[in-house]
Amino acid sequence: MTLAQELPKKTLNAMSAEQFITAAIDAIHTEKLALDLVVEQIDERFATACDIILACQGRVVVTGMGKSGLVGRKIAATFASTGTPSFFMHPGEAGHGDLGMLVQGDVLLAISNSGESDEIKTLLPVIKRLQIPLISISRDKRGMLPKSADIALTLGHSQEACPLNLAPTSSTTATLALGDALAVALVHARNFTSEDFALSHPAGALGRKLLTRVEDLMHSSAEELPKVLQTAPLHDALFTMTHGRLGMTVVVDENDKVVGVFTDGDLRRSLERGVTLTTTMSSIMTTNPRAIHKTMRASDALSLMNENAISQLLIMDDSHHLEAIITVHDLLKAGVA
Repeated sequence: MTLAQELPKKTLNAMSAEQFITAAIDAIHTEKLALDLVVEQIDERFATACDIILACQGRVVVTGMGKSGLVGRKIAATFASTGTPSFFMHPGEAGHGDLGMLVQGDVLLAISNSGESDEIKTLLPVIKRLQIPLISISRDKRGMLPKSADIALTLGHSQEACPLNLAPTSSTTATLALGDALAVALVHARNFTSEDFALSHPAGALGRKLLTRVEDLMHSSAEELPKVLQTAPLHDALFTMTHGRLGMTVVVDENDKVVGVFTDGDLRRSLERGVTLTTTMSSIMTTNPRAIHKTMRASDALSLMNENAISQLLIMDDSHHLEAIITVHDLLKAGVA
């Protein structure tokens, strides 16, 4: 008989759909109670922790073992993406050389629900010697970690959502919420903007939406800018539009200043009115065309087009001379929607 055959078989507890749903709702309700308990723990200690982090000349180094470490990684990532330089340091590896990641000027944020993590306790003498400010997160102030910390943030004693009250569930949710609260408070203190956020998120749709400017996509070379004089006939405008391939042409006066545009839509409306190929641009163009600055965010330019039901925007200098054109197709192709 093999070892597997000798081990007792575990029977499954048959549950109905209603019982599964009830178990899920009970778990979430238990975690909500843990969050309510965290709210009660927010006091001047939290404010002092924020002040310490704001005064930090280095990085906020987050550490934690097991599930606390997994939550710590997320907290460090949130700090880093919202203006607080941060990274995660594994406490077990720190005792074997990675503690060199910590330098004077850093702040250490150590997470241990019990406050008695052996791996973190081993690091405490070195942290004190390096004079690294220590902020702890634990359920109460009784463990060695919170007693050694400059600021001991607490979660309160919450019931784990696990029916055995063993697996970190409510406690990790509470820790994550407290870490997010720190990050959000620091965002307010730093006057962190969406532009700042974009600089650390250059990849993907979010980065394209926040970082891409009109000047990155606009048509600006002389060969790309279709223009006709306001005295030109429709025949010339059609030729210019076809050559420019932007679905429009810009209409200028004798001083090369923009006085209007003529688009595919204008063409359809003109044909309905029975104009001829000799009709001059001044009588069928759209005056006061929409113009923007080249530093506008591309996503904002797209919103402006959608709001006004137009497909092109002009970029002009202060003297009303045409600098560039951007179309809805340019924006959609770049993925800034």
